[in-house]
Amino acid sequence: MCITCWTGVKPRPPELAERLEVSVRTIYRDLDALGAAGIPIYATQGKGGGIFLLPEFVLDKSLLTLQEKGQILMAVQGLAAAETGQTEGLLTKLGGLFRAQNASWIEVDFSDWHKNTAGTDVFNQIKDAIFSRRRIKFAYFSGEGGRTIRTAEPLKLVFKSKDWYVYGFCLLRNDFRFFKLTRIKNLEILPETFERKKAETLVPKAMVPNEQTLTVKLKFSPAAAFRVYDEFTDAVTKDAQGNLYVTTELSEKTLYSYILSFGDTAESVEPAELRHGMKEKLARMAEKYKT
Repeated sequence: MCITCWTGVKPRPPELAERLEVSVRTIYRDLDALGAAGIPIYATQGKGGGIFLLPEFVLDKSLLTLQEKGQILMAVQGLAAAETGQTEGLLTKLGGLFRAQNASWIEVDFSDWHKNTAGTDVFNQIKDAIFSRRRIKFAYFSGEGGRTIRTAEPLKLVFKSKDWYVYGFCLLRNDFRFFKLTRIKNLEILPETFERKKAETLVPKAMVPNEQTLTVKLKFSPAAAFRVYDEFTDAVTKDAQGNLYVTTELSEKTLYSYILSFGDTAESVEPAELRHGMKEKLARMAEKYKT
């Protein structure tokens, strides 16, 4: 089988190198690597020459093990969650090629149960901006409650702790930043393009949270058990009455609002200053409902 089937031309190493914008030496090195991997590929010189595969070569039997095929299918299924269904055709083709009986044994869905189409639109627009290396402009609402207009050079989308973020270079702060997609409003794809180094080595450093935390002990009634087990990876203990106890680290910025989100099913046990602060906040809230 000739490589013509893949490229639309009958390539020789020089023409293939020019087409792929690499050196001829790179082409020969890649041919050697394919041969070392067990693929019977060869090149012939002269008129009618080119790069060929042996006619009897079958990809299904000669290259991938059963376990490797399963890993490829699982990776494509995971990718399908971020591609909003655009990889279904590829998954079907690979399932047929690998003769897989249960090609769709796993499903990953990053969307919520409310089918937030606005969030999907933001995701897809940013994905397109990353691929085309276009700058984006948007209004951003920070954790402190402020609103700023940002222009950024998006580098990658990151799924972290149940939420999507875009990681890129913020022109306002002149530094790399993470932006939570749900806090992005009025997104605009700008005509300007950009060139930056890959972000792979920058993400781990940037992911370190830059915020103050407080160690707290919380008590929950049995009615809050579903949220406690959903949201806390820390050890959960239980008393004779079924109440749950968790000792964990919480951000000082959102400490009170997070505990109050549990309503009357949560109680601050420690530290003492947190209990005192909660009493004062509840008293101020009660004042608003006197009339």
